[in-house]
Amino acid sequence: MEKIFESSLWGSRFIIILAVVFGLIGAVVLFIVASFDIYDTAKFVLTTYINHAHPANFHEDVVGGIIGAVDLYLIGVVMLLFSFGLYELFISDIDVAKCEEGNENKILTINSLDQLKDKISKVIVMVLVVGFFQKVGHTQYNGALDMLYFALSITAVAVGLFFLGKVGKSH
Repeated sequence: MEKIFESSLWGSRFIIILAVVFGLIGAVVLFIVASFDIYDTAKFVLTTYINHAHPANFHEDVVGGIIGAVDLYLIGVVMLLFSFGLYELFISDIDVAKCEEGNENKILTINSLDQLKDKISKVIVMVLVVGFFQKVGHTQYNGALDMLYFALSITAVAVGLFFLGKVGKSH
């Protein structure tokens, strides 16, 4: 009875396949949507230049569109890391990722839940930074105090990224 229960319990880990498959589908959808956003932005730029028009906030809209697409690409990367990590942790190592000389692709290799969490959290922080810069591009500054807040927020982001880069590295 115990052997049957344990083998059933061990086999239940394959439910993770659902998260892996739908995570990959989510990543593909995000990459497609981001690519269409880039295409729409490029079409807008070409149409604007062909018509010799220069609408208000043209540069902010173009940069905002591209940054928004980068944001979606980064979230797609989070979904890929999530899918690869879950698969490697619960199902099996991805043998195709190993090179002929035995070297592994270190970007997608996940050995523990902590490593998966660290990789995903770093990408999520980058998504937040990109989102921050997208919002900054559309912000109106009405005085010295607004500029001071802007400078302090850029400094805080830079300091945060500096310390994030130090995480997991030994000297």
